[in-house]
Amino acid sequence: MNKKGLRDIQVNGKKVLVRCDFNVPLDNDGNITDDIRIKSAMPTINHLLEHGASVILMSHLGRPKGEPKKQYSLAPVARKLEELIRKQVKFADYDDVINSKVYKMAGELSSGEIMLLQNTRFRKEEKKNNLEFAEELASLADIFVNDAFGTAHRAHASNVGVCKFLPSAVGFLVEKEIEVMGKALTSAEKPFTAILGGAKVSDKIGVIKNLMEIADNIIIGGGMAYTFLKAQGLNIGTSLLEADKIDLALEILREAKERNINFLLPIDIVIAKEFKNDTEFYTSDINNIPDDYMGLDIGEKTRELFTNVISKSKTIIWNGPMGVFEMNNFAKGTNAVAKSIADNTNVNSIIGGGDSAAAVKKAGLADKMTHISTGGGASLEFFEGKSLPGIEAIDDNN
Repeated sequence: MNKKGLRDIQVNGKKVLVRCDFNVPLDNDGNITDDIRIKSAMPTINHLLEHGASVILMSHLGRPKGEPKKQYSLAPVARKLEELIRKQVKFADYDDVINSKVYKMAGELSSGEIMLLQNTRFRKEEKKNNLEFAEELASLADIFVNDAFGTAHRAHASNVGVCKFLPSAVGFLVEKEIEVMGKALTSAEKPFTAILGGAKVSDKIGVIKNLMEIADNIIIGGGMAYTFLKAQGLNIGTSLLEADKIDLALEILREAKERNINFLLPIDIVIAKEFKNDTEFYTSDINNIPDDYMGLDIGEKTRELFTNVISKSKTIIWNGPMGVFEMNNFAKGTNAVAKSIADNTNVNSIIGGGDSAAAVKKAGLADKMTHISTGGGASLEFFEGKSLPGIEAIDDNN
């Protein structure tokens, strides 16, 4: 990575504006149900505090659509941060995010002190990457640090715009994400296996095409598998289908064959009449799916087929579940994949955030994975080989 990192900048006595990803899940009472994103930012925050910086944190939370909404306030994050850092976090609880009072708070911040701005998406200018708003944010500090990998694929005021007005660097979390995933794409140990699931082929086209350059095995599960099965002339009943992507699926299958890639699709499916957990279900061979049934998970033979490949792999990238893992009756395929990755002690395993990360955590296997990305969308675009605006905007390390 040729971008400046924390070790390349002097922060002593400086005010440092840090974009974090505190987009954490909350329950109905406003309690944080998973604080991994806040904990992931701690190495960067602690480094800055220990090196004499005064720290101004900012983040979005949820989708308030450019206006202040109480349920998306960062107040619970401020409380959790205080608990983790064991020192006061001055919360600038202003719906306009930045105003004369916020400037005053930032101006009075001493070395080793920390403050948190209100949800940046309370301002419609944030998602438009409005440069006036970006300049207002930037004027709080001397240096900008981007430690929000989860929004690195978005060009917003708080991660891209601010770079026009301040010297910038990436934080430890972003640095680690780029390093681990970049290494997997450029110098992966073989055999290299890509496991792709989730609902739609269209979401993963770029990833499949990019990974075909380097993968030995490509495993396809989840809703997207049915478009590939339909492309092969199979009846998929009422399963999820992107009819307009059938030709593309055929083209991908042809290319995989030409490149001699082991391209694995389900050979049996757990099918049901309705999309709900307590419906009747059974396992069917892919050649015998009735017209009025839909596939909701991979079957036992498929689990065995996939597990066999996973157990022999040295590098694995996984993005997307194998079925409707939120429903316990249709989580067995996803859990089997997670377990087989966890059981392979010789593998470098990268879990691409989002649903895959949630599935691994739900299965209690998070600590058995080499790396779980904090950004689902960002990791997907990274695997596609796209450049991420939030990282591109950071100063180069000359």
